[in-house]
Amino acid sequence: MKRAVLALVARGWLLVLLLLAWELAARRAGDLYFPPPTRIVTAMRELWWSGPASRLWLNDRALDDFVPSLSHLLVGWALAGVVGIFVGVAIGLSRVAFLVLDPVLQFGRAVPPPTLIPFFMVAFGLGTSMQLAAIVFGVVWPVLLNTADGVRSVEPVQLDSARVFGLGGLARLRYVVLPAAAPKIFAGLRVALGFALILMVIAELMGSGEGIGSRLNAAEREFRPDRLWAGIMLLGAVGCVLNGLFLLVERKVLAWHRGARRSST
Repeated sequence: MKRAVLALVARGWLLVLLLLAWELAARRAGDLYFPPPTRIVTAMRELWWSGPASRLWLNDRALDDFVPSLSHLLVGWALAGVVGIFVGVAIGLSRVAFLVLDPVLQFGRAVPPPTLIPFFMVAFGLGTSMQLAAIVFGVVWPVLLNTADGVRSVEPVQLDSARVFGLGGLARLRYVVLPAAAPKIFAGLRVALGFALILMVIAELMGSGEGIGSRLNAAEREFRPDRLWAGIMLLGAVGCVLNGLFLLVERKVLAWHRGARRSST
């Protein structure tokens, strides 16, 4: 417990210092568009955390904003992860497929996803389908390309040893290829999670009547910079929480990999 507290202090002192500097600078400037953190926290409480303790102080507006945004983010990220891993493994296992499709994949990765949101709005209309399409298209590339690269980087000696021990194609994929490619697959999923948050907000800003992005639009229309900053701070906190949870899962799943690296050194 003591070690955890010390680690928290070591990591959090800079954040506290920055918040204090922000508070002092904002109060000194007195600029409406640059509110201090205390005013932003007050706006966050008014918007989302004025409910009963039995619901973790979340009010009805928080449920209306958080549920659609987080569901679109997580569902889109999960769909992109499944598609990216499946296609990436297929491409990584075939040299011919990689050589043929790599230029197409690099072109698709280079297309900025926000530029396709107007097309998705026309194709799918406003709503969940459009937002999921934007998120999946934008975040599938790091998963797919990292998976393909991880599969292609499997040592031939490992595959030959698996054949010698009589492992068939599916067994080699399960026990050799996927474990060897897992670190790069998780790296792609982690990058994709950050992209999913960004695209969720962009899609909601451009074509949604619900979610955190629509709350940012409302704050702009109502000329409430404190609420606008509240939404920005909330999105940053959501990103930090999701990244922390993902790292916990990654450490648990890839514990064997770190142990193997220590033993090899």
